[in-house]
Amino acid sequence: MKQKYNIEVDCANCANLMEETAGKVKGVKEVSVNFMALRMTVEFEEGYDPAAVMKDVRKACRKAEPDCDIEL
Repeated sequence: MKQKYNIEVDCANCANLMEETAGKVKGVKEVSVNFMALRMTVEFEEGYDPAAVMKDVRKACRKAEPDCDIEL
């Protein structure tokens, strides 16, 4: 299942860091971050709860880039 989320990020480099970090979270199959559109698209692995995975994604992204946010 794929879902899109609005994000707040200051620069393209930070968006790339968010994408790399989110891709390492358990339950994420694939992720892409579009800095220009301020949107993150996440495809979840089967059997995982998207809401729970996104909480982990948000936490991981904030560790890597404290100024970013993902609207859940």
